[in-house]
Amino acid sequence: MSPDPVGRARWLRQLLFVGGWFSLVLAVVGMVLPLLPTVPLLLLSAACFARSSERFHAWLLDHRRFGPLIRTWQNGGGVPRRTKLFAVAMLWASILFSAFVLVPLLWVRGLLLGIAFGVTIYLWRLPEPEAGEN
Repeated sequence: MSPDPVGRARWLRQLLFVGGWFSLVLAVVGMVLPLLPTVPLLLLSAACFARSSERFHAWLLDHRRFGPLIRTWQNGGGVPRRTKLFAVAMLWASILFSAFVLVPLLWVRGLLLGIAFGVTIYLWRLPEPEAGEN
């Protein structure tokens, strides 16, 4: 007996749809919490919706805040420098506050600062759009 390709495709679309919403919620939460990567989660959400729901994919691309970032990335343009600066500033503000106000253990402070340093390097290495694209 062969597997049902229609049923499997439907199941996969539903899973991608739920994954799209889950990653979108995490991306929004990541806008205010450190260590949740907003941009990659937005891109994941767009990819999930592209394969599961034309309606929500179009909504996400037309969103006034998220749409330009996703469209620029999908067109091969990368992440705008202004977005990178904001992300790095928020990351370091929240990490420094957490490390020196909330965390009493020295090794945890070092771990948090190391993670922040790694994320900063990752963000700066992402490609940026050409001068007229963003």
